[in-house]
Amino acid sequence: MTAYERHPPHPVGGTIEVIAGPMFSGKTEELLRRLRRASLAKQAVTLFKPERDNRHDTTDVVSHDSRRQPAHAMADAAALEAMVNQLIADHQMPDVIGIDEVQFFGEKIVDVCNRLADCGIRVIAAGLDLDYLGRPFGCIPLLLAHAEYVTKLNAICSITGRPAHFSHRIEGGSEDVQIGGAESYQALSREPYNEVVVRSHHRVTPAE
Repeated sequence: MTAYERHPPHPVGGTIEVIAGPMFSGKTEELLRRLRRASLAKQAVTLFKPERDNRHDTTDVVSHDSRRQPAHAMADAAALEAMVNQLIADHQMPDVIGIDEVQFFGEKIVDVCNRLADCGIRVIAAGLDLDYLGRPFGCIPLLLAHAEYVTKLNAICSITGRPAHFSHRIEGGSEDVQIGGAESYQALSREPYNEVVVRSHHRVTPAE
């Protein structure tokens, strides 16, 4: 498969694209880049974010490198779909929908993304693929399975400087969902991450 087939510049018709990776890997930056390209192509673009993510702004989607774009903050997947349906009813159907921090919308977002793609909308979703304990994060594994196009990004390990695939929580509690930035998380590559987090497969005794 060619690079063009994996990441076509302007997919036509309904598709699901997922941009996944750890914190500080540029997921939001890549999402905003694709949406800007769609806008330049005269496509109608609508961007969504979870209501709970108000780290940088209550409405705008803001990347770690301070790029920003106005968005609709939604409480859940049902509210997001209801808004899109209203846009369609008002004859303002978007060609492209972006969803930032998609893991916070829960598993119902997978069906919503499929229904939107079935309507002919290009859906681009960005989110964390692993939680801070190195476990698949919420809806992301299922969304990856349904996506036509998947982009996996790496951050830069804060210790080794190598590509980092893990988000290590350095401050805060033990809740699965804890929104934060550089004050709460660091990106780590496999070796330093394994030194600070004992994952489930490390607890399995190898068969003799």
